Amino acid sequence: MKLELLYEKAKGGAKGTPILFVHGKWHGAWCWQQYFMPYFAHKGYDVYALSLRGHAGSDGHAGLRWHSIADYAADVEQAVVQIGRPPVVVGHSMGGFITQKYLETHQVPAAVLLTPVPYYGLWRSTWMIFRRHPLMVLRIVATMRLYPVVETPELAREALFSKDISWEALGKYHKQLQNESFRAYLDELGLNLVRPARVKTPLLVIGAQDDTVIPLKSVRDTARAYGTEAVVLPGMAHDVMLEPGWQAAADRILGWLTERGL
Repeated sequence: MKLELLYEKAKGGAKGTPILFVHGKWHGAWCWQQYFMPYFAHKGYDVYALSLRGHAGSDGHAGLRWHSIADYAADVEQAVVQIGRPPVVVGHSMGGFITQKYLETHQVPAAVLLTPVPYYGLWRSTWMIFRRHPLMVLRIVATMRLYPVVETPELAREALFSKDISWEALGKYHKQLQNESFRAYLDELGLNLVRPARVKTPLLVIGAQDDTVIPLKSVRDTARAYGTEAVVLPGMAHDVMLEPGWQAAADRILGWLTERGL
């Protein structure tokens, strides 16, 4: 399957380890282009951003509803093969869950989980959304479409962004959001959960204080499962890579990679 894999070359001499960014629900590789890709390229990393099948410029849109987490993990594997050497994998939200699944059977120098879907799935997050919008959740189940969560700029702001984001930026990002696989959501509810004991790669786990989708308890539970402590970004919402304060997340990732000699 043809997958979109964006690339930005390191400025100056490239470090030995590239970075691969994996997006979450409703997004595509585009969500890394504005801030994270240029930032890490200027820090000396070759950077890549993958659009999972059915997203943005990748093939597979017609069958989006039934793409599984295993399919998405296979997309990550395909991207790593295309890159040609093991990268640091940075996964956001569902991309963090996919990264965990990929690492059950593969090892890379390091990985970062940004506001990740926890290894035990999305029941807590689903309940949080149900309490705010019960009719929306019933509509999602009835239609097997996840887009209602972000179908208006106002709903997208509630789910993904902090109050600090401008309406101009919000409108720009909202236009690029899309529907998501219902099968992948079922996998995250229980059909294909992560087995942390199988993951041997060092992990940095980052949560956002004002995240209304992935609560801090879930982020801390995920970090604890991998024998580490979560980093919490104050004043940030779910889409940390697009938030006005995005550089706090990027700086923390860079510092951790530097500490590890990557």
